[in-house]
Amino acid sequence: MARILIIDDDPIIRKSVREIMEYENYEVDEIENAKRALEQVKKVEYNAILCDIKMPEMSGIEFLEAFDHKDTVPVVMITGHGDVDTAVEALTKGAFDFIQKPMDMNRLLISVRHAIDREHLVTETKRLVKKHSKKYEIIGNSPAINAMKEMIERVAPTNTRVLITGENGTGKEMVAHWLHEKSNRANNALVEVNCAAIPSELIESELFGHEKGSFTSAIKQRKGDFELADHGTLFLDEIGDMNLSAQAKMLRALQEGKITRVGGEKEIPVDVRVIAATNKHLQEEIANKRFREDLYHRLSVIIIHVPPLRERVEDIPLLIDHFMNQICESENMPKCEIESEAVEELKSLPWPGNIRELRNVVERLVILCNKKITIDDVKKYVIGVY
Repeated sequence: MARILIIDDDPIIRKSVREIMEYENYEVDEIENAKRALEQVKKVEYNAILCDIKMPEMSGIEFLEAFDHKDTVPVVMITGHGDVDTAVEALTKGAFDFIQKPMDMNRLLISVRHAIDREHLVTETKRLVKKHSKKYEIIGNSPAINAMKEMIERVAPTNTRVLITGENGTGKEMVAHWLHEKSNRANNALVEVNCAAIPSELIESELFGHEKGSFTSAIKQRKGDFELADHGTLFLDEIGDMNLSAQAKMLRALQEGKITRVGGEKEIPVDVRVIAATNKHLQEEIANKRFREDLYHRLSVIIIHVPPLRERVEDIPLLIDHFMNQICESENMPKCEIESEAVEELKSLPWPGNIRELRNVVERLVILCNKKITIDDVKKYVIGVY
């Protein structure tokens, strides 16, 4: 149930507004003094606030200026006929809306509903952003991981192209996400392309788009990932699997900052930061004529290497705890514990699949074991399947 605070020095207005709000099943608090209201909002969380503008001791405008959470808790101002200019001023200072006296209760209800909808939207957006950040959190305090984090902090704010290297399952996509989140492009799109998952005949259309009729299935014009990532970041995962034709077009796009759709002639300017990742040794691919050396030098202005799990064994206990909490929360299971002997046994394993393999193993143990994971469980469900 949404909770509303009414701030007004007129008891008749407070009573009438309370009645209409309670009739709509809102939980309502009322207070006659804006100074007291500032103390109240520190103790109680509200979904919306209705505040009169003209009040003794402290005005509604002064309350609005002093209220620290108007970006998340919408404030609807109540104003007399002669105070419209003041109400407009309130809007510029962060008020959600204003209602004139005598109040149209239908108009008031609509404003409150919209305010609460916005509050819910802001709350949900923050929750999703937090969930997204947790998904791509880089866990670990080993020297190798700390050096990598320091490199991300230094490189992220720039527009420099980055090549991320590392074995499968090490978390290269996490590095790409943090480079984007900590950049000045964070408010724009991060477009991810898995070059290994797209057939070679379609990769150019995926990256650069196509015009209607440019090939058999091109029934309408399509923007490519370069255009979709304009003013943002384009993450090219498994760049080593891109075919040579697409590599040539990619090189031109990086050199000139322009792309041409498949079947088109018009050059389209794009402002994109490119981050690439690969599990292949690109120098070997260059020697075998499977990767362009000039493209490699364009992409590898900064190289960030993600260490394999066997080189950061001291991070395994932290990773296990992180994954256990994550899995128990997502599966709505009680929190799981693990014996120290079981952790040591897991640390001794080779982990060819790196962090991805470790997460799968932890999920298996959480689901198959009781509340406490023992060394016998590890021998049975992990070592026994190697």
